[in-house]
Amino acid sequence: MSLSFLTDVTFYSILQLIGGFILAVGYLPQIVKIMKTGSVRDFSRLYLGGIFSGIVLMEIYALFMFFHEHTAGAFLTTNTISFILSGTEFFLVLYYWNKQSKKLK
Repeated sequence: MSLSFLTDVTFYSILQLIGGFILAVGYLPQIVKIMKTGSVRDFSRLYLGGIFSGIVLMEIYALFMFFHEHTAGAFLTTNTISFILSGTEFFLVLYYWNKQSKKLK
């Protein structure tokens, strides 16, 4: 069902890159908003910590697959972007949450 000039692996790697990139850059608008407003009280730290923890575990898997099995390059690429951006969002929320907590005292 893939295009004739692409192997199945290449076709699905391209799909993974596109989908992974879309998911990864989804963090950017929220990161920009946090940095502009400094407002994070509506965020669930537990939720964001869970998402970030899951991505950390997926990053370990992606690194294993890439360096040990010599596969999953597309997954490693997009997951690393997600790791960096979700981590940035999570740590910004923690930073501004603590900063706001100190102002309330």
